[in-house]
Amino acid sequence: MSTNETLLRARAPHQHHRVTYVELFFDLVFVFAITQISHTLLAHFTPLGVLQTTILFLAVWWVWIYTSWITNWLDPERTPVRVMLFGLMVAGLLLSTSIPKAFESRGLAFALAFVVMQVGRSAFTFLSIPKSKPGWRMNLLRITCWLACSGVFWIAGGLAEGETRLILWIVAVAIEYCGPVMRFRFPGLGATPLEDWEVEGGHMAERCALFIIIALGESLVVTGATFASAAWTAPVIMGFVVALIGSIAMWWVYFHIGAEAGAEHISHAKDTGRLARLAYTYLHLPIVAGIVVSAVGDELLLAHPDGHADTKTILTMIGGPLLFLIGTILFKRSIRGIFQLSHMVGIGLLIVLIPFAHSLSPLLLSSATTVIMLIVATWEAISLGSRTLSDEV
Repeated sequence: MSTNETLLRARAPHQHHRVTYVELFFDLVFVFAITQISHTLLAHFTPLGVLQTTILFLAVWWVWIYTSWITNWLDPERTPVRVMLFGLMVAGLLLSTSIPKAFESRGLAFALAFVVMQVGRSAFTFLSIPKSKPGWRMNLLRITCWLACSGVFWIAGGLAEGETRLILWIVAVAIEYCGPVMRFRFPGLGATPLEDWEVEGGHMAERCALFIIIALGESLVVTGATFASAAWTAPVIMGFVVALIGSIAMWWVYFHIGAEAGAEHISHAKDTGRLARLAYTYLHLPIVAGIVVSAVGDELLLAHPDGHADTKTILTMIGGPLLFLIGTILFKRSIRGIFQLSHMVGIGLLIVLIPFAHSLSPLLLSSATTVIMLIVATWEAISLGSRTLSDEV
């Protein structure tokens, strides 16, 4: 066996590779990145600020999920792959530290870090795949070329300023997110067949579930830090409890059925590449975004639990859970073939709550959204218990 061949994961049918320690170590960079995203959103909660933060969030998610695809193919226990991941961590820290001022003085630093991570990782993987796997090699060649094209717009945007940077980075993000949908079709190279996107499904499911943990962990850190620095009045203490219960409810809704069912389904699917692209690459995006937005809402809650909720508070406290439930229901639909009724009811209740939100205090509004999430979580628990009892009978 050649040196290149040893960089690939050994595969067996329906075998679930564990997530390695170096992958978990790599994820620590993104704990910081998610924290930077939520703080940036809170500090720039205007239409323009929300758009800018969304672009940065899309970039952070994209660089992480692409790396998860690569570590699904390459073996992180091999020294060259580990060194590559450590290099990505260095660039990732530069990316993360540049987030708050990415549309100001550190645009070029953010763009260079992002392009180095995307293009460098893909080029490394292309060189690591043996010639005995021409389909995989061509896939990575197309991906590298595609990311190099978007990289031109990232770097051009980093060199530009103001509105020009925004436009160029919107184009860059559009190119990045269209790539998998178009199967990285490139002039002279064609498009990649989905068969060449085969993944080890259990590993992919576990990686994305761990990112949900990262996002929820960031939410808890923000809540805890804000509570620690606040005066411990009765409304603040109640707000802290409500925020904590809300995070627990989100965990329950995702992990009680969805995470395990997703891992089981993709592990036995014949078209793992298509499913990984839809369910994990795209549909996990609103789930994570919903957790991040909810974390901003929790911080606003603890800062001002009394009075009437302003627009920023309403958008974060209702918008976060709404994004989360929309993403979760679509994710579960992609793996189970049905729309969860509990999630549909939760989405409906959140929408019904919107007209009354201005008349509520942040504490009451957050309590209402948390109750809705608890209804969804309890419904899930009861429905699973009923199905289990039925199966036993």
